[in-house]
Parts: sequence; structure tokens; C-alpha cells
Amino acid sequence: MRKYLLLGFLSLLAVQLSGAVKVAAELQTLTSSDSVDVIVQFGQPPATAQHQLVAQYGGTLKNVLVSANAGLYHIPASSIASLASNDQVLYVSANRVNYAMLDVASKAVSANIAANYQFSGKGIGIAVIDSGVSPVSDLASRIVYSESFVPGDATATDFYGHGTHVSGILAGSGASSTGSNFTRTFNGIAPGANIISLKVLDASGMGTDGSIISAIDRAIALRQQYNIRVINLSVGRPVYESFGIDPLCHAVERAWANGIVVVVAAGNYGRNDFIGNKGYGTITAPGNDPTVITVGAMKTEGTIATSDDQIATYSSKGPTMGDNIVKPDLVAPGNQMISAKAPGSTLAGESLNNVTNSDYEINGSSDVSADYLRLSGTSMATPVVSGAAALLLQQNPNLTPDQVKATLMKTARKDFTRVSVYTDPSGGGTFVDQSDIFTVGAGYLDIWAALQSTDVANGFAMSPMVVRGADGNIYLADSSQAVWTANTGWGENAVWGGNAVWGGNAVWGGNAVWGGNAVWGGNAVWGGNAVWGGSVLIPGQNAVWGGNAVWGGNAVWGGNAVWGGNAVWGGNAVWGGNAVWGGNAVWGGNAVWGGNAVWGGNAVWGGNAVWGGNAVWGGNAVWGGNAVWGGNAVSSDSILTGEEK
Repeated sequence: MRKYLLLGFLSLLAVQLSGAVKVAAELQTLTSSDSVDVIVQFGQPPATAQHQLVAQYGGTLKNVLVSANAGLYHIPASSIASLASNDQVLYVSANRVNYAMLDVASKAVSANIAANYQFSGKGIGIAVIDSGVSPVSDLASRIVYSESFVPGDATATDFYGHGTHVSGILAGSGASSTGSNFTRTFNGIAPGANIISLKVLDASGMGTDGSIISAIDRAIALRQQYNIRVINLSVGRPVYESFGIDPLCHAVERAWANGIVVVVAAGNYGRNDFIGNKGYGTITAPGNDPTVITVGAMKTEGTIATSDDQIATYSSKGPTMGDNIVKPDLVAPGNQMISAKAPGSTLAGESLNNVTNSDYEINGSSDVSADYLRLSGTSMATPVVSGAAALLLQQNPNLTPDQVKATLMKTARKDFTRVSVYTDPSGGGTFVDQSDIFTVGAGYLDIWAALQSTDVANGFAMSPMVVRGADGNIYLADSSQAVWTANTGWGENAVWGGNAVWGGNAVWGGNAVWGGNAVWGGNAVWGGNAVWGGSVLIPGQNAVWGGNAVWGGNAVWGGNAVWGGNAVWGGNAVWGGNAVWGGNAVWGGNAVWGGNAVWGGNAVWGGNAVWGGNAVWGGNAVWGGNAVWGGNAVSSDSILTGEEK
């Protein structure tokens, strides 16, 4: 019963949906003369019969994407709708563009204590799906396998510089900063782990869904040969649809099901306030998938002590757009991180990333370091958590991915400052952040606490949904098989902490710490006119949790479709009024997920509304093809370098 009771979701789509809604929104806006790469999902990995089917519509096979039960094809845009109407086809999406998203950091998460007890990740393989890993002195002995999935580039060289930097945080030996001449040594979190470099990003830091899914397939295929137990994905892209039909999310779930812990960057859009959301709802894919560990970024303030650490204002916040999953799961140091430098790479050539020899050498010169550079972002926080997972798996190789995730979340530190304020010295504005469940998740990674823990979770560690109750409060809604709902010390307060769940049993209660007219109260982010309130996303309409907003009509989430009144999740169907989740309960006929409620006929997920064809999340709009969150609009994590001190 994984995927939040979305078992069988894809196979049901083929029956429940028309061809039109089996095509991603951005593909519906193409002209008939266009030709495009698409990912076509089937009920199983495609074979000759499926390739021949696509060929009938003018499509040409480019690659089989096993973990997504899909194929990457090049096809005329004029044929996409007809292809999608075939019963064998479950969903057609674009081959979307993804982007690249220690000494003090290591001590901030107590990795130095773990190292003193000989925890180094020895014997654990970590697949770094990124821009490649160059064989610099800090990493050369750690790289055991390299392969490129970048079209037209068969080399393993890191031309962008992101993957090498990430790998240094993850498993760098510190060789270029070790000795009596150095004031600082830049060790990785798991310097004994092996790196499997799977290159998917080009010299500009861009890659596609197809390349990433192919790399995930390779990691799964090589998992026994190299004992691959962790995948690090410091990459991401906008959320275009529910995780339940996103091929990139399917791929990470398959890796997880094969015993591989998948750690993903949350995204760097926490400063975005384009709809009055103050950065909430900006988690990127595949970090929006409830299965994986999604990581936000903290600032160490350049000190070993954690009492002064604050959330990085750019770190993306939950809940996830569309599915309302609680994310991120954890936060870890990610700001101003010094790590390995790939010589001649794009990032090595940007002056803002420079580290000088005097930064870490006794009597060092002001010359630019040949070995290290400084970057910021959730991309840099992600390998800190991947390294922590490797240490846990070295200690206990029998842990499942769910057990690793649950342990890291439960043992994370939860003693945050309630509110932090940062003013950008470059004139970028003043940002106020609070330590709520959608900003810091279950807390600040504490590796030594995780290694000392004797608790072993029994159950799924899928990140929970949030729903809005009849009282106006926001509550966690979970599967009965989730570890968080068990009465065994793994309950909500144990994992997310007493200060994360605001008021009673609500995640966000009206009279809780941030209720009323406080910073985030009445008319703010969660108040009357904001993200969960009256009329922010589309003028004149209600918002995400309002009356007639986001997913209504007859679309994927609408009245008569998969989530609608009479369908899979509707009034009288599988999860409806008289079925498994029936009655008047959370998932029942007239409740949160029922016929006339939040997910019902005229409610949240409408045809031409926020997630519709031409609206905020549509083809050419805010999250669409060529706009703010679209195909070629977002830059890489490197833009964050130097922003926050």
C-alpha cells in the first residue's frame, strides 16, 4: 500500500482517462508542425509491440526507461493526442529539463564524532547522478565506475563542476587540505564510500528526465556489483503533475523498492513570493515524491556550534504542489560549502565561487585555489544526508531504505529558533522564516544521534499528506501502515517534534503558535487570502484549499475522473462512501477526499484552473513550458553562491 494508497494508479489511468488528459499540459500547447521528445508510460517496460505502436504514429525509439515503465521517443506533435488515446498508453510527458541544484558542516552534523568511531561509509556504493565526477586528488581513489548519459558526450569528465563538488561533500578524502600546512581540512561525510558516477548534466548544468531515468536504471542494474545502497540526486525541475503519474518519480520509487536509499534536493525557490506564498509550495521534482528523503539547506554561519544556525532563505518549502506532501524531510548544511573543484569546469570559472589558498593554508597566498571552490544550495545539503545514510548502512547493512529514512528523521535535532530574519546585503530584500514542518521538516540532521539510536522502524516511512479539516486546521493524513501513525514511539510528535505540529493535533492550527494575527496568522500565508485561503492564485477565485479552485472540473482530479465524484477515489468507488475508506471519515464519501469535498467535483483540481491547461500551472504559464518554472528558464544552484553569509 505504498504511494499513499495510490496502488494501481497507473493502470487505472488507462481506463479512467480520455486521451486528452493523458497528455501533459505543456505538450498540449505545441503546434502541429512541431516534433518533440516525449516519455510514454505503459503498464510495463515497453518491448517490441509498444515500440511498433508508437512507430505507427511516427514515433522513433530513443531509449527504454525501465524504472518508469516507459520509453523515450521522438514523435510529431500532431500525433501525440492520438497516441495517448490508445489503451496501452498510460501517460505522455515531455522529456523535461532538470538542473543542478565542509569542515564546519561536518562538525555541525556530528560527522566528526562518527569518524572517530571508524564510521566512514566503507564498502557502501553511492550513485552520484549529476554532472560527472572528475578524478581530483580528494576523489580519485573513491570513483569505482563512471558513465555518461548526456547525449553526444561519452566522456566521464565533469565539465560543469557540480558533481565533483557534491561528491567531495559526500566522500572527499581531504587529501588536498591535509597536513601541517593547513588550517582547515575538507573531509567528506563518508570518505570511505565508493562513488559510482552517472553523468546526466552537461557543461551548463542541464539534463533531461530521460537521462536521469536511464542513470537510475543503471544504478539499479549495478547495485549488487558495487553494493549501491544510496543514490544522490542534487538535481531537480518543476512539478508538472502529481507524483503518481510523473515518470521521474516512478523511477526513484523503483530504486527505493530495490533497496536503494534515494536522497533528493528540495530546490532553491524558498524566496519566491510570486503568488503571495512566501516560498511555500516550491519543492521540486523528484523531491515531491513521498518515498524519497528530501533535503533542505541550513546555514552554519561559519561556526561549529549549531545554536546560531538558521534555515537558508532560498531553501524550498512544502507542502508539495498538487499532492500536499509534507516536505522537506530533513535539513542539513548547504550554504557556502567548500568542496572539490573540477579543473576547467564552468563553475570553476565563475569568480564568485572562488576559494583562495589563504582560506585554508598557513601563510597561504591570495591566489585562487586549484583544488576547492565554494557553492551554496540544497544540492550541497543533499550529499550531507546521503553520506549519513552510508554511515548508517555501514553500521547495519540490513536496514531498509524506509528504516534509514525514519531513523534520520526521528533523531534529527528539533531545537530551532522559532523565527529567523535575514536581510540580503546586496539589496535583495529581507526574509522572515519560521521553523515549521514545511520549512525544516523533521529537523536538523544529527549523524551521531542516528548512529546511537537503537530504534528500528517497522512500517513505511513515506512522508505524509496534509489535509484541511472542517475546523480550518491543517492535519497530517497518513496510511495506517506508515511508521508515523504507530503507537510505538514513532508518532508525529516524536518525528517532527512538539514545536513542528502547531496546536492540538494540527500541523497548522488557528490558535496555535502562529495563529491569529501573528507573523503567519490570519491574513498571511496560511490565512484568509493566502495559499490555503480565499483568493490568491487566480483573481476572483478561491485558492488551493478554497471552494472552486485548483483541480476541479472534469480533469485528472476532477468530477468524473480518477479522483472525482464517481471514480476511483470518489463517492461510490474504490475509496468512496461505502468502500474501504468510506463513511464520513477523512477519505470517505462526503469528507476531505469525497465526492463534494476538497478533491471532489467542483473542488481543488480543476480543468482550466491552477493545474489546468493554460493557467498558473499550465502550458505556458508560471510553471509551464517557457515561463518562470518552465523548460529553459531556471538556472542552476550556482546562482546562490555568495548570497547568504
